[in-house]
Amino acid sequence: MLFVVDVGNAHTVSGLYDGRRLLRSWRMQSHQDRTADELALRYHGLLHMLGLDFTAIQGFIVASVVPALETSWLGFARTALSALRRPPLAVHAGMRFDMEIRVEQPEELGADRIVNAVAAWEQIHAPLIVIDFGTAITFDCVGAGPAYLGGTIHPGIGISLDALASRTAKLPRLDINAIPEQAIGTSTVKAIHSGMLYGFGGLVDRMVEVLGRQMVPEGPVATIATGGMAALVKPYMRSVERVDEELTLKGLALLFARNTGGRP
Repeated sequence: MLFVVDVGNAHTVSGLYDGRRLLRSWRMQSHQDRTADELALRYHGLLHMLGLDFTAIQGFIVASVVPALETSWLGFARTALSALRRPPLAVHAGMRFDMEIRVEQPEELGADRIVNAVAAWEQIHAPLIVIDFGTAITFDCVGAGPAYLGGTIHPGIGISLDALASRTAKLPRLDINAIPEQAIGTSTVKAIHSGMLYGFGGLVDRMVEVLGRQMVPEGPVATIATGGMAALVKPYMRSVERVDEELTLKGLALLFARNTGGRP
């Protein structure tokens, strides 16, 4: 089996692949002081619930935007996963992507962004934009070739909610867990909900229009969204064709196969 890990600034999503099938996935907070031993304790229990142990895992790959946690995850893989057939992999600029990277400093590109681009191209095989709703909202543009062209980065929904609460005297800190009945909010809470969902939906539509026009002047580009808030915002975006919450995990499995000959 293959163990894949996507470490974000706020959350870490991990998954266990049995061949091409995602057997199970987990989401937890990305505590930067979490150690390799703590990861081993946590996942020992999670695997036990599936009737498995660490010896079932023969391959491991991690994509991390948090350097300290990448170190912890690699340490966990080296010490706890005794059945690995090859050293654990971390996504980096020198890997085989089967995609040209057309940015000024590839080593600065977030690992999750190129992973998403690879996974999306595998599904669509046409010029596309990936929108990832994470701590930041990222737009990643993939052109024919395929070629990773770059993109844009925006404050995410959680960051925006935190800023409203911390920089204003009376606005509360909310979680977006309710669907607005209408765009005009009739209470403070409803106004924030509406502002976030309609506002970020409009942001996505406008950015897809601008980026798509630059990428393919003669017509529309394909779009795919991922990340924890993508499904919630989907009804407020006209330009997003599909949501794939497992896109990054799929990309990690693809990259593992391309960089190891196809087997754990």
